[in-house]
Amino acid sequence: MQPVLNGIVFIVDDDASVREALAWLLRTRRLFSESHDSAEAFERMADDPRARLGTMPACLLLDVRMPGMSGLALFERLIERGLAEVLPVIFLTGHADVPTAVEAVKRGAFDFCEKPFSDNALVDRIEQALALSERVLETRNQRARLQSRLAELTERERDVMRLVVEGLANKLIADQLDISVRTVEVHRARVFDKMDVKSAVELANLLRQI
Repeated sequence: MQPVLNGIVFIVDDDASVREALAWLLRTRRLFSESHDSAEAFERMADDPRARLGTMPACLLLDVRMPGMSGLALFERLIERGLAEVLPVIFLTGHADVPTAVEAVKRGAFDFCEKPFSDNALVDRIEQALALSERVLETRNQRARLQSRLAELTERERDVMRLVVEGLANKLIADQLDISVRTVEVHRARVFDKMDVKSAVELANLLRQI
């Protein structure tokens, strides 16, 4: 798998030697990283609009046990904020923390890596997490574009679209809406144009993405 060069790996660990080792490892694999020494420091960064967290491929290497807010507590906050899906979390754990990390994976964490970890295995999982983040972002962006197109439709165009998707012919749509067939044809053409589709089947498939 090719590295996702436009992504970023966030490292959150209170141990400076671990942060430095991980940052060095990622540099050797052409992956960008940003380190934080506590969950609180990461959360302050995440709260800053300039960070634009959740707008670019990213993943989080997160230590389970840290002074102050634990990695698990930060993970729960990310879930609450809807960021855990677009920011896959890989927990860094000691042997004693493995059961806790397994439970976090059940809650939606991407994976956990037990210290001391294999460099190659960890980087493989990081690249997979970044690829997942990229796919999730693209899906969200597609939905946002679709919602924007839908917002451009008039109420009558929405009525026609609903019946077109149900498979009704123009004559039946005209009868149901008490308008002329020609008016249906005009609205249908406008719907297809605004939604950027060529057929009723394509339109139906597009709406299933919502």
